[in-house]
Amino acid sequence: MRNDALSSKSFDFALRIIKLYKYLTKEKKEYILSKQVLRSGTAIGALISEAEFAQSKADFINKMYVSLKEANETRYWLKLLVQSEYITTEMFHSILPDIEVLIRLLVASTKTAKKNNDK
Repeated sequence: MRNDALSSKSFDFALRIIKLYKYLTKEKKEYILSKQVLRSGTAIGALISEAEFAQSKADFINKMYVSLKEANETRYWLKLLVQSEYITTEMFHSILPDIEVLIRLLVASTKTAKKNNDK
C-alpha cells in the first residue's frame, strides 16, 4: 500500500505551502486565506502518511480520498490567492503544477486501490 513517490511529492509540496504561508503572513499580512491553504496543503501528505498504516483496504481508500479532497481544496485556495492578488501570477504558475501532479497521482492511486478492493 506504500507509495514513495506520492509521499515524497506531498511532503515537498507541504514544505512549499509552509513557505507560502510564511510569505503571506509576513509580507502581505494575510492571515485567513493563508491559514486555510496551510491547513489543506499540509493535510495532503499527513493523510497519505496515515494511509501507509491503514487498518484495512477500506481505511486506506478512505484516507486517500480525503487526501484527494484536501488537494482539490488547496488548488481552490491557490486560485483564490492569485485572483485576489495576494500572490503573483508567476507564483501561482510555479506552484500549480505541483498540486496538479498530486491530484493526478491521488486520482490514479484511489482508482487502483478501489479496483483492487472490489476484486
